[in-house]
Amino acid sequence: MIIPAASIGRGGRPAPSERINIGLVGYGTIAIGWTKNFLGDDRCQVISVADPMKESKHYGYQGELSGGREVGRRDVDAHYSKAANRSVRGCRAYADFREMMEKEDLDAVQVSTPDHWHAYMAVVAARKGIHVYGQKPVSLTVADGRLMSDEVKKAGITWQTGSQQRSDVYFRMACEFVRNGRIGKVKRVRVGLPGGHTNWNKQADLTSPTPVPADFDFDLWLGPAPEMDYRPCLLPLNWRHNFHFSGGMITDFGAHHIDIAQWALDQDSGGPVDFSDIRGEVPAESEIYNTATKFHWVSKYENGVEMVVADSSERLMPEMEGDPVGGKNFDHTGVFFEGEDGKWLWVNRGKITASSRDLLKEKIRPEEIRLYESADHTRNFIDCIYSGKPTAAPMETAHRTITISHLANIALRLGRKSLKWSPKTEQVDGDEAAQKMLKREWRKPWAI
Repeated sequence: MIIPAASIGRGGRPAPSERINIGLVGYGTIAIGWTKNFLGDDRCQVISVADPMKESKHYGYQGELSGGREVGRRDVDAHYSKAANRSVRGCRAYADFREMMEKEDLDAVQVSTPDHWHAYMAVVAARKGIHVYGQKPVSLTVADGRLMSDEVKKAGITWQTGSQQRSDVYFRMACEFVRNGRIGKVKRVRVGLPGGHTNWNKQADLTSPTPVPADFDFDLWLGPAPEMDYRPCLLPLNWRHNFHFSGGMITDFGAHHIDIAQWALDQDSGGPVDFSDIRGEVPAESEIYNTATKFHWVSKYENGVEMVVADSSERLMPEMEGDPVGGKNFDHTGVFFEGEDGKWLWVNRGKITASSRDLLKEKIRPEEIRLYESADHTRNFIDCIYSGKPTAAPMETAHRTITISHLANIALRLGRKSLKWSPKTEQVDGDEAAQKMLKREWRKPWAI
């Protein structure tokens, strides 16, 4: 979709007929932060928001924000009112995303829901020809991810996964250095992820079932997840620690840092074949917060490269001298690439360093491998809707990345010390119980 010159409106903004109409599916912590990027892109017009919650507090990473469809509607209208220097009330709010998709003339949606909804919404949008910016973790199960990827490919829609580290200069720089042999042959990758359970909504102690708040369709919020009582401790955001809705920090941050390891190792269409030394601490399934708090595993690729993944309490990263570029201190998260002859490279958000500072000063030559370059994740999504080109974080790539986290979670929940996996067939080798856990049954009547 390339905009003809005749369709450009005042100030270089596309004419209304050429703008991309966007609907917001979910308006909580993540959407509040990322919607601003779409509002700031003149090629877009956010026209609607859907959320089963009308309005509530306790969103944000400190429980400091309010969210819900009415908050989203007001935020959108306030932005356009300020831009137009007059009152604008054009954004419509819906409790049910299906009604929004039926009634609104949508070109794209931003899906910012709990993980258990991602597959259903992706398939519905794809079959309607609606482009999707889908927040990570991209799926709840391996089977969901495969379904999503197949449907997106079949529909030919533009998909961008919210793995925004693919649009970060330090991460791309690190991956290009690794791909071009700046540290020699890679022997091992260490991936440090946050662990534990964080009380983002400040309601972790409210574990008893309570009446559902007014103007909240909790049954719709549950959707395909198993039926359960409403508890304030789960909403908002703390649902990440319940296995019905998410995979805990293994999937939440694995979708970021494991993704960078996959990118650097040229494994966007593949993955490890062997999981070993699997261990961790997993609460009882009956607990409200029942995702792994501590974890460790070793994934081995067919070429022999090992990827060690652990929560930050293990202090997986080796001691490093000096301060990284962009930051003052190391922590035990991020991605550490071990090469030959003592060479290494470490990267995290806003930080990068290597065994030699001279290595970081090198330039990638024209004849060397250059990776997908994107400086802005949401703009890249809109660019690709217009151009028809692949995005920085396509669906299949995200599926391959998150599959690794799903397999680790399966092994931990089953108490397995090792697991064999075929990236080609996407089957577990010799473990029927693990194979069954690649898929979960959706609650009736939710079905595709």
